[in-house]
Amino acid sequence: MRTIRVGIVGAGLIGGKRAEVIENVGGAVLVAVSDIDRKKALEFSKDHHSQIFERWEDLVASKDIDIVIIAVPNKFLLPIALKALENGKHILAEKPFGKNAQEAEKLYHAAEGSGRIVKVGFNHRFHPAIFKAKQLFDEGLIGKILFIRGRYGHGGRLGMEKEWRFNKDISGGGELLDQGVHLIDLCRWFAGEFDEVYGIAETKFWNTDLEDNAFVILRNKNTTASFHVSTTNWKNIFSFEAFGDKGFLAVQGLGKSYGPETLTIGKRKPEFGVPDIETLEFLKDSSWEDEWRNFLGAVSGKEKIIGDANDGLAANKIIEAIYESSKSKKVVNLRP
Repeated sequence: MRTIRVGIVGAGLIGGKRAEVIENVGGAVLVAVSDIDRKKALEFSKDHHSQIFERWEDLVASKDIDIVIIAVPNKFLLPIALKALENGKHILAEKPFGKNAQEAEKLYHAAEGSGRIVKVGFNHRFHPAIFKAKQLFDEGLIGKILFIRGRYGHGGRLGMEKEWRFNKDISGGGELLDQGVHLIDLCRWFAGEFDEVYGIAETKFWNTDLEDNAFVILRNKNTTASFHVSTTNWKNIFSFEAFGDKGFLAVQGLGKSYGPETLTIGKRKPEFGVPDIETLEFLKDSSWEDEWRNFLGAVSGKEKIIGDANDGLAANKIIEAIYESSKSKKVVNLRP
């Protein structure tokens, strides 16, 4: 059996991070890169000993490539992913799964009909504190989830309003689509599908027509989830808390600029009062490596993919509903 061979479209920050993971984890070899920026492609090729394809169309059509990683701005994901699937490639597409729900729908149906493994880059599921929290929840430690509370955001950068993430034609949305999609995915992972949404997407500071803050409530028959995402925190923040009828799980930080990654486990006592509390600290962010291992395991038929095309589509549908709710100032039903 030949070694799994990987090509990357997009030689930016995330493409480089994916390349490092391929080299560190093993089980596959990076052979090719393509980027519209020739200088970036050359630097990438030198750093990672990979062949340069001038056109991404030639990379995704190459018979020497089994997996295509797509790490490009949102606008360009759809045509690359569709052509890669047409050519029989497994794909790992960075989040979000297209600019909007319509693009995600096309990608989902193409993935379903392809017989290939399609992974959406929801690496937050694999952050060690979050992954451990999900294991404990699945074991019944906190019982039925009553509510979820989340915060995610950063303080922005000088000139950020001129970057592609605040260009609607390229990004499709603002902070909600950029970081909010991770919290939406985590809420679904823990609580299942939601029935309704109410949200407010606002532009509070940056000179842009896209939201720099979003406030959201999601509900189903068991769980109410609320979260706030922001580019005006002035300090990087991440927290994700799930409260059940038997206790709670609270993740704080993602490492590096987001602070130490910890998981606080609270177990409610039968007599109530102060719960039994244990806090775990995780010194290394292994999310990128563990996500890649899961993807390789799925490609080889040994594991079930975690974070698939359906998850990408569902997250984009919720985001579209939040935008609709913010515009109408009404609750939006997510289920026909």
